Amino acid sequence: MRQYADVILSIESRSVDRTFTYEVPEELLGKLSPGTPVKVPFGNGGRLITGYVAALRESAPEGITEFRSIDSLSEKEVAAEAGLVALAFWMHRHYGCMLSQALKTVLPVKRKVRRRSRKAAAAEAAAPAEAALPAAGNAAPAAGQEAAPGAHSGARPVTLNEEQRRAAEAFHADQEAGKQGAYFLFGITGSGKTEVYAEMIREILRQGRQAIVLLPEISLTFQTVERLCRLFGDQIAVIHSRLSAGEKYEQYLRARRGEAKIVVGPRSAVFAPLLRLGLIVIDEEHDSAYENDTVPRYDTRDVALRRAEIEGASVVLCSATPSVVSWDRVKKGQYRLLTLTRRAAAGAVPASVEVVDLRKELRAGNRSVFSRRLRELIEDRLQRREQIILFMNRRGYSNFVSCRSCGNAIRCPHCDVTLTLHRDGTLRCHYCGYRIPVPKLCPDCGSPFLAGFGTGTQKLEMITRKMFPEARVVRLDSDTASGKEAGSRILRSFADGEADILLGTQMVVKGHDFPRVTLVGIMAADTELYVSSYSSAERTFQLLTQAAGRAGRGSRPGTVVVQTYRPDHYAVRAAAAQDYGMFIGEESAYREAGGYPPAVHLLSIELSSKDEKLLARAADFYAHLLGQAARPHGALLIGPADAAVYRLQDYFRKMIYVKHSSYDILLCIKNQAEPAFRAAFPREAGVLYDFR
Repeated sequence: MRQYADVILSIESRSVDRTFTYEVPEELLGKLSPGTPVKVPFGNGGRLITGYVAALRESAPEGITEFRSIDSLSEKEVAAEAGLVALAFWMHRHYGCMLSQALKTVLPVKRKVRRRSRKAAAAEAAAPAEAALPAAGNAAPAAGQEAAPGAHSGARPVTLNEEQRRAAEAFHADQEAGKQGAYFLFGITGSGKTEVYAEMIREILRQGRQAIVLLPEISLTFQTVERLCRLFGDQIAVIHSRLSAGEKYEQYLRARRGEAKIVVGPRSAVFAPLLRLGLIVIDEEHDSAYENDTVPRYDTRDVALRRAEIEGASVVLCSATPSVVSWDRVKKGQYRLLTLTRRAAAGAVPASVEVVDLRKELRAGNRSVFSRRLRELIEDRLQRREQIILFMNRRGYSNFVSCRSCGNAIRCPHCDVTLTLHRDGTLRCHYCGYRIPVPKLCPDCGSPFLAGFGTGTQKLEMITRKMFPEARVVRLDSDTASGKEAGSRILRSFADGEADILLGTQMVVKGHDFPRVTLVGIMAADTELYVSSYSSAERTFQLLTQAAGRAGRGSRPGTVVVQTYRPDHYAVRAAAAQDYGMFIGEESAYREAGGYPPAVHLLSIELSSKDEKLLARAADFYAHLLGQAARPHGALLIGPADAAVYRLQDYFRKMIYVKHSSYDILLCIKNQAEPAFRAAFPREAGVLYDFR
């Protein structure tokens, strides 16, 4: 009996972006399946290259009479599961990337690594669980805590309140009825979402199936990992980028062999090689860390939904501040909504929120980064030996110009975005190309008090130490958290009461639970509003709400001080009121009026080259091709325009945007225009696609 195999070649070239059919030699019959790595001859010289079996067939493709044979199995590469091969084909179609790129993405562990000695493995297992990243399934408790009896032998029960129990029982009822689906667990900060999805995982384990738990940044959500480890013990494998190649491979093997029933990790863990997948949990689903910024530019949430569909599993997305796209799917009935409205800890209530208008502070003669009210509350908390978090979003450091008198930033007259300040002294719109020199007076009120806006965390730390010399201050940002375990070490020391004030960037609001924190100061609440993006209000609301949620999580009441130049903006008002309904109503209307996702789909195309003139020609030519392809469908073409960061690592970059209500039509437009562009500019210009 003759057999043939369709093989994906490990070559990143558009000219070979398809499967190639090879004959299966007699000695390999019965040894191949989708995902098996093989060595195959390719090209005129017949050199051997690595490929992966995509499918097996009993008959040859029509019109082809001669075939090369597969040479051998590739012993060094790790095999892909059949479901992951199917997922790679979907990503190839859905994100417009090459097959080889998609396959490489679904194989987070690609090569076999020699296992460590028993001595090394034993030493690692005996080590304490630093940063809640247990190696090879080690679920040792944190220092000063006792392991639960029997924690390593099975899932430990959780006591749920009435709301939590209702949410878990809704999931259980669907499972008992054989229904798989997508759920959105929407609960206020501190409502105990982790306990609910842990109970859902327990139900999946009872069925003999496995689960994946995705976290946006594992080293900064160590408390969640520790909690899961205490609940499920050595059934957990933790996979993340800071493991060594050997550690990754061992975790991979534990998952594939079924020794690990639960895989916890960041976005790449969605590709964990579980053979009986029953549930994927996406915690803090709103976080931008779930959006991959390299090729293919995939959205982990959509990949998880597709994988679950392929493998007959369910997906649970969790957040106190749902992304606008996810909430749109809730409204359309694509996700079943499960709601938690109160905090889980006995006696804990949401913190009270005070909004301070920094324009009034300036008029009163206070030029400090601390408002008078925030300074007063910090002094009070230090006297009471309670803890404080100060949140500063550093992304807005001097990239826009704002008036300190009226609080308005200088905006583009043609687009609803702020103008970006460039080093040559001009303000530019990165959507339509409008530019002006920095004015001497505010266009709105005529004030001369214009300045690039932003205070970095390092400067904030210096000011804080000077203003409160008795306080023990620690800073958490990308600089201080750059070491392998530095971020979790800082968070753990704060949790253990070794510091009074924790200040930093978005890292300090990543779902942490510090019962002694009774004050959160949000230093510049409107910084994100000045970022040139249609999602700036969404990001502002999410950051402010998540930051406010860090206060008053224990029995002591909490207070949040929101310092802002724009107290009347709906994102600030809604966050201060902890009112998602208020926010989503305003934001949905804005997206609909402006034609932004999810009201329409958006294809962003980034072109780059070290040759600025060639880039301009390539961008104009591609825009012409896209315009021709878009015209019959009524799609809107915008650009080319300079990217927000026009030059990055010596590459110049331009953007083209295409909008349409149909995702499939955007993909069709891209696929129709791309071949002619590649023929004209085969290698000179790089291209990245991002579908929303």
